[in-house]
Amino acid sequence: MSDPIRIDTPHGPAQAHVHLADAPRAALVLGHGAGGGVGARDLVAVTEVAVAEAVSVALVEQPYLVAGRRAPAPPNQLDAAFAAAIDHLRAGDLEGLPLIVGGRSLGARVACRTAAAAGATAVLCLAFPVHPPGRPEKSRLEELDAVTLPTLVVQGESDPFGMPPPAANREVATVAGDHGLKKDLDAVRAAVRAWLARQAA
Repeated sequence: MSDPIRIDTPHGPAQAHVHLADAPRAALVLGHGAGGGVGARDLVAVTEVAVAEAVSVALVEQPYLVAGRRAPAPPNQLDAAFAAAIDHLRAGDLEGLPLIVGGRSLGARVACRTAAAAGATAVLCLAFPVHPPGRPEKSRLEELDAVTLPTLVVQGESDPFGMPPPAANREVATVAGDHGLKKDLDAVRAAVRAWLARQAA
């Protein structure tokens, strides 16, 4: 993994691990899940695929994680820190590139909430947590439905956090496994590769 870039945000320093593609056609900025970092296997797999598709990638670590805290910050702080990281990256390594935002689980929710303000062209969600396990009445689907950009959701078929439906601008790629998306990483790679190739064209 690349040496992280320190980024000051309104809620403490974040970090970004930047993987530059040769002659990049677009940029992909990804956030991590609530309990895991940017080393999650699906994030690593997607980074490899994106760079191979001439898309530069930045994996953003939220300030709470950089500070060594386990519990995520409140949504407004997560969103502000992610937005600040994007602004910093677009002024540097990712300058001038069409922007795709995304993340896994919690990071996917942050990306959905901030995509429009960031000027993104598309959104990539890995294991979007539709509702807490066993609590379908606590739906977060409105965050996903609010996104009007082309969106890909890669979801494990047995994810206890639920399965989002496809929509006019939203593809849902179902793969074997649960919320961790570890069971069939090749299927995750294939789904993201095909979609990214279209978005970066």
